[in-house]
Amino acid sequence: MPAPVTGHARTGPFADLCPRTVPPMTPPPPKLPVPAPLPAESLRTALPTLVRWPNLVIMLLCLALVRAGLLLPELPLRQSLLVPRFGLLVLAALLVAAAGYIINDYYDVKIDAINRPDRLVIGRVVNRRKAMLAHMVLSGAGVLLAGWLHPVLGLVTLGTAALLWGYSARFKRVALVGNLSIATLTAALVLLPELQLQLQRHDSHSVVWPYALAAFLLTVVREIVKDVEDMHGDAQHGCRTLPLVWGVARTKWVAGFFLACLALLTLGATGRLLVSGHWPLGTWLLLLVLLPMAQLTRLLIRADRRRHFRHLSAWCKGIMLAGVLSMALAGSLG
Repeated sequence: MPAPVTGHARTGPFADLCPRTVPPMTPPPPKLPVPAPLPAESLRTALPTLVRWPNLVIMLLCLALVRAGLLLPELPLRQSLLVPRFGLLVLAALLVAAAGYIINDYYDVKIDAINRPDRLVIGRVVNRRKAMLAHMVLSGAGVLLAGWLHPVLGLVTLGTAALLWGYSARFKRVALVGNLSIATLTAALVLLPELQLQLQRHDSHSVVWPYALAAFLLTVVREIVKDVEDMHGDAQHGCRTLPLVWGVARTKWVAGFFLACLALLTLGATGRLLVSGHWPLGTWLLLLVLLPMAQLTRLLIRADRRRHFRHLSAWCKGIMLAGVLSMALAGSLG
């Protein structure tokens, strides 16, 4: 009799990242059990998880600091931030962002059951039909609100909502396309308060673009890292993300390229600040952005396990928060 066919053991670097293939002539793996519905009282704690409330808080902080720290540093905080039209713009942006998180989880129920079973909300606490309704209501409210402020803001917000839908339904499953989509949306969020002022003043001068570019580059790095972390679930549901197409080793080089571009941008800005005597902001960028970025690079080079990439994602979040907070010091440059 011929020897039975067996799968090869996976050892060495990237062993726990490689999707496991089913050996020939073996029965298919059992289906994942459907999570039991959670009690009704958990709805109150699950909904903030569904809309990623910490991310919404960071978005709120970013919008406020762009306006008060970069655009209107000469005004008191009350005059720069407590403006009804700006408050409505922030509300519209947060509504569309929350809707984006909901539609993302709507399309990722099966993948999240593998990658993040402890954070699964849709299908356990909120059924899919209600999740879709919530997405449409929040997106529609955000677009209408922005359109009421200005037609251009309405079009930008509509495009954001459409791109978030496209990302969730298709783009995130295509190598690099989903990463660049989210990075573009992150940069657009940074530019949004400036666009509102430009429309009011009929002025096209931009002072925010360096921060928007930095947000774009760092978001690409974090999204690539997340793709490596989520390889198992993505592979089982037909996704063609960068690590599944090119492999983990080459994907690390791509992430390293964007990280190097970000480091050069930040290093140049920090050098100019220190040479010109702007010590507070220059020191902040040096200690809380550049040094953590160097550590991120070291960890990226050594990463070969799923937990390593989970740590890299946390480092990216920390660097992004430090960059957002640096806007509070940037207003003193003028």
